[in-house]
Amino acid sequence: ITQEQFILASQSLHLQRPGCDAVYPVGLYGWRKRCLYFFLLLLLVTMIVNLALTVWIIKVMNFSVDGMGNLQLNQDGIRLEGISEFRSPLYVNEIQSRGDSLLLLRSEKNVTLNARNDQGHLTGQLTVGPEAVDAQCQRLEVRSTDGDRLIFTADEDEIIMTTEKFTVTGSEGAVFRHSVETPLIQARTSEDLKLESPTRTLSMEAPRGVEVSAGLGSLRISGRKDLHLESTEGEILLDANTVQLGNLPLGEYVASPAQASQEQTVYEVCVCPSGKIYLSPAERSSSCQAMSNICLWS
Repeated sequence: ITQEQFILASQSLHLQRPGCDAVYPVGLYGWRKRCLYFFLLLLLVTMIVNLALTVWIIKVMNFSVDGMGNLQLNQDGIRLEGISEFRSPLYVNEIQSRGDSLLLLRSEKNVTLNARNDQGHLTGQLTVGPEAVDAQCQRLEVRSTDGDRLIFTADEDEIIMTTEKFTVTGSEGAVFRHSVETPLIQARTSEDLKLESPTRTLSMEAPRGVEVSAGLGSLRISGRKDLHLESTEGEILLDANTVQLGNLPLGEYVASPAQASQEQTVYEVCVCPSGKIYLSPAERSSSCQAMSNICLWS
């Protein structure tokens, strides 16, 4: 091989050494590193504060497995102990107190209980306000303690009270603006019974008769104006040992008024054609005259 061929062959087989590549640093440096550490520190502080607040809320609200403080969750529902305040409407099927305590509903304004049907329409409402208790419903019922006996019923047509005794303890009694239907009106044993109509007429009617009796005392019927006793098909019977007609007017003869004596002690009861009764001095014969001055002015 010639020298020139060796030189060419050695040049072709000569391998160049690889050069050193550029070195790039790996990681965060400078302000990026400081921002990452700051955010990590802020996240750690937030987690610690959140955990502390959670523990504080659990301790203050008294959370437990059964419920939260005075609120206990049972299989039958929710049980609250003490005073509870609801700022929004409450929808429940039943509200029941404990067996040894009362159920108290308190509000600064009104307490309103609403009942609705399946379509959401209002069917009943009970409002307890500062001035009155207002109930709006189709039928109001008051039952006994056992719930079997109906005591009071009120609807648009009538009011029914099924108690054995209805007592009015007011000093002015009971005022009825319209008719009253009852089989018996009776006062207490030690009190008087008084039926009065100050400005109108007092009427008692019954298809089989009206009985007014006083078993132990006297019966008094008085009126400011006329008192009418009328029987269309029967008779008026005054059955007593003594029948007294007090304050009857004293009549005199029109023909000879001088014959009437003021010291007369025996009188005759006379009846005018109009039905008015008066007294007349008794004589051997009847002294009643249809033309008496009493009958003329009746």
